[in-house]
Order: sequence, then structure tokens, then C-alpha cells
Amino acid sequence: MAPLLFPLPCVTYDISLMKNSLTRVQWVLIITLSLTVAPYFVRLGASSLWDANEAFYAETPREMIEARNYINPTFNYHPRLNKPPLSYWVVVPFYKLFGVSESTERLPIVLGSLVMIATAYGLGRILFSMEAGLLAAIGLAIAPRFLMFSRRILIDVYVSMFMALALLMYVLAERQPQRRRRYLVLMYVSIGLGVLTKGPVAAVLPAAALFVYFLVFRRINATRELMLPLGCLIIALIVLPWYVAIYLQHGWGHIESFILKDNLSRYTQPIWGPRRGFFFYIPALIGDFFPWSLFLIPLALSGLKKAWSFVRSNFRFSEDLRGSALLTLWILVIVFFFSLSKSKEDLYILPIYPAAAALVGNLIAKSLIERRQRISTATLLIIGLSTAGAGAVIAYLFGRGLPPYVITGGNLIGWSAIIGGVTTSVALSIRKYQVAVLATALSVTACNWVFVAFALPDFERFKPVRSLCEVISTEAGPDALVGYYRTAYPSMVFYLHRPIFEYYHQEEIEAAFSSGKEVFCLMSSSEFAALQQRIPQSRVLASTPTFQVKLNVILDRAEPPRVVLITNKGGASVP
Repeated sequence: MAPLLFPLPCVTYDISLMKNSLTRVQWVLIITLSLTVAPYFVRLGASSLWDANEAFYAETPREMIEARNYINPTFNYHPRLNKPPLSYWVVVPFYKLFGVSESTERLPIVLGSLVMIATAYGLGRILFSMEAGLLAAIGLAIAPRFLMFSRRILIDVYVSMFMALALLMYVLAERQPQRRRRYLVLMYVSIGLGVLTKGPVAAVLPAAALFVYFLVFRRINATRELMLPLGCLIIALIVLPWYVAIYLQHGWGHIESFILKDNLSRYTQPIWGPRRGFFFYIPALIGDFFPWSLFLIPLALSGLKKAWSFVRSNFRFSEDLRGSALLTLWILVIVFFFSLSKSKEDLYILPIYPAAAALVGNLIAKSLIERRQRISTATLLIIGLSTAGAGAVIAYLFGRGLPPYVITGGNLIGWSAIIGGVTTSVALSIRKYQVAVLATALSVTACNWVFVAFALPDFERFKPVRSLCEVISTEAGPDALVGYYRTAYPSMVFYLHRPIFEYYHQEEIEAAFSSGKEVFCLMSSSEFAALQQRIPQSRVLASTPTFQVKLNVILDRAEPPRVVLITNKGGASVP
């Protein structure tokens, strides 16, 4: 967990400044940041695991502890060598200290997210100003999607954290030449840990971004100052021991499968997830980094003007432009790289968020605090209207008290967003720009508080696995066949602590029910209706609703589909 300490150089410096005098604006921003970060720790265990990604990173470390084998990851008691092990290793000490639970598994994800928020602060603080850093951290912390990622996606949060730390360490090395060697070592440690988290991409992308940066500013010779031989040695010392151990035990097959299948095929072949176009990451970034993401629009327009001036001035630049250019190129290289990928997920560009937050923080700080330029009133107005509009939609869909899709806290979330959006708009009309920005941040923060404290726990009634596994635990014998059919509920392994089957073909489930063993199987009610005549000895033991993510279904208040637990064990069926 040493990387969690990486952002401390700039943070420690600013804590020491508090002994002197902070401005009123800085105190307001610090208090606001504290409020935005607190929801990350609220009711971590109130919701069950999310299928499928979270299940893998919660269960595999549990199986490591059970088997006392920390070299060979397993899931569902079968080898799982398609990912490096660091994301599993991170969870193991938390399980040993606090016990195996959802909240324990999510704690390291939250800590990784806080490091990303601190990294956004560090980039803004070092390259621009303290206000820019605080606004950057606030912008990343309030993003609802980032908050959600921080409670369920361990591997992507951690690889993004390490990549962002590598960028921060490079910036520190540039700004503090007297400590350059120390920060470059930490940069390579971050890269090495990133590679041990998700693979070569954690090294390729930072290297590509820095190379483009050197190329643009005609500093190719600066690569000699990066201590590349030492850096390669540091990365190798971090990464190779596990790969060597896997090679000695299993040969080259698993390593080749990870590099060629899980990495290259995911990038070059459209076989993972839905097909998405080249510009997929533009709306993804706008949605995942909302509301600060809308500030990227005036930033992009301003950046184009600065880039043209940079070219016309024969590539002469100011130190301020150089810092902004580094962050911009970091964003562009990563987004362009993944835009070329045949398989696209919004989480892939998570490493750009701290850099984007720092750029936005600088824009707001210059506009509202340093008053060096006026912020785009149109952008703030769009943010206010978008926030109010989103709140109205949430209140209408989930807060009207109309079953079955009413969610506890939906009305409060909706009205918090509406009030915040209206306040932002009113503040703009009287030219209170600082109030407008603060209203946006606080209203979204209020929505986040309600979401984690009330809405997420209430949403559990639409998540079937934990409750149905409790039924299985009381009914199933040690030799029973347990699993799911034509769906995906891998978190069953975590809740049952036993191997489960994953059947997708009709003959598989028919054979299970003809085996003479007890069978407990989760499937959709529609699948069971189609299959019931083929397995007449089956009955419904329990049933729960699931959320139907279709707008017309929610508007019509149609009954949600159900997941049923079927069994061949004697007894009465549940209606």
C-alpha cells in the first residue's frame, strides 16, 4: 500500500501552510472537498456484490486465503490467470484484518479512489495553484459515476491510480530538479505496480504520452534524463517474479494467453462486449465526469487557439502552457489509443480523469478566484440546467411513490439536483459566479450522500443473488449441484463458499436434474417457463424481482422480470 503515500509531497506542504493564513476561498473549498469525499465511506457493505466484475475481485482473494496460495489466483475454485495478481493481493490483508465482507473488499477500492482525487489535487496544485488543485479534487470527487466506480471496480480504479501517480511523479520530477531522481524512481514504481495490476498497458500509455509531449516541445533529448535503464530494472523487479513463478509452475501457456488473448485480442477484435464507434469516449467522458466534464468544452476551444498560437510562435511556450499541454496530451493520447480499440469500455479512460480535473480546476480558479479571465457563462448555465433536468427526471421516474420502481431517496435526490440547478442559474443571473460553482458542487454532493445512504441499500430488492443464496445455504446439502442457467451471477461463489455450475445449454441443465443429486439453480422466470416441461421434477423455491433498464417499462410501471431459484428438492413451490 506504499503507493497511497505518493501524493503526500504536495499535500504535506499545504498542510504546513495552514499554520499561516489560508484565504476565505481556500477554506470554503477545503470544507467543500471534505463534504464531497465523505460519501465514499458511507454504508460500503449495504449493497451486495455487483455481477460480474466485482465478484471476481472479491472472491479470488478469499479463495487465496482459503487455499493459502497467493501465487495462483483462482475463481470458482478454478485457475484464474487471465489477470496479474496485484488487485487480488491488495484485498487479502484487508480480509485478514477486518474479515471477509463486501465492505472490507470495497475499502481498498475507496482508498484507491481517494488517491486519484489526491492526485488530481496534486496536479492542479503543482502546475497551477492551490485553488486549482482543490477545485480539481472537488470536481473528481463529486462525479456520481466515479463514486459508483469507487464502490465496485477494483482493477480499473487501481491501474488508473498507478498511471495517474506516474504522471504526478513526472510532474514533481520536472518541478523539483533537486529531487528528480527520487520522483522518477517513484514514477517507475507506479508503472511497475500498474503493470502488475492489469498488464503492459500501464507502461505503454504513460510512455506514449511522454514521448508525444517531448516530440511536440522538441525535447526528445530529454529522454536521456528519465533514467530509462534504472526504470526498466525497477519495473522488471516488480513484475517479473510473479511471471517467473507462473512460468515455472504452468509453462508459457497462461502467460501467452493473457498477453495475446486478454490484451491483444481485446484491442484488435470486436469480441468483448458491444461494438462501439470511434467517438464513443466523447459522450462517455461527458457522462462519467459530469458535471465538471462540461467545462472541457470551453477548454477544448481555448486549447485549439493556444495550439495555433504555439505553432505560429515557432513553438515558443510559457511554463503555464507547458503544464497544460502535458495534461492535454496525456488525455489525447489515452483517448486516441482506446478509440482505436475494437473493444471499448468507459472505464478504460479512467486514467485521464485526474488530468482532466486539474485542467478544469485551473480554468475555474483563473476565472472565479484569480479573475484573470471570465468563465464561460454559457457552460455554467448548461451545467445548472442539466443538473436540474436530471433531477426532474430522477424525481419523476423513481420518486413519485408509484410502485414497483420507486426508490428510497429518489425524490430527495431529484429535488436536491433541481434546487442546485436553479440556484446555479439564479446566481449566474446576478453575476455571482463563485456561488454558481459552489451550488453545483454542493447539490451534486447532496445527491451523492442520499444515493449511498438510502438509494443503493433500497436497490437491493432488485438484486437477487445475496437473498437467494441465503435460501440455498439453508436448503442445499454438501453434494448438491448449485449454479445458474443462461444468466451471469458469479457472485454466488462468494456468498456460498462452494463451487457453482454455469450452464448455458439446455442439455446441461437437463442432465443436472437427471443426475440424482439435489439441484439449486438461478434463472429468469421466462427461461424456467420455457424449460419446465423438460424438467418436470423441478419447482420454484424462491423468487425475486430484477431491475429492467428500459425507459418504456419504467414509464409504464410494468412489473419487473423475476429471477427464480428452482430445485428438485421436495416441498411446495413458491407462487
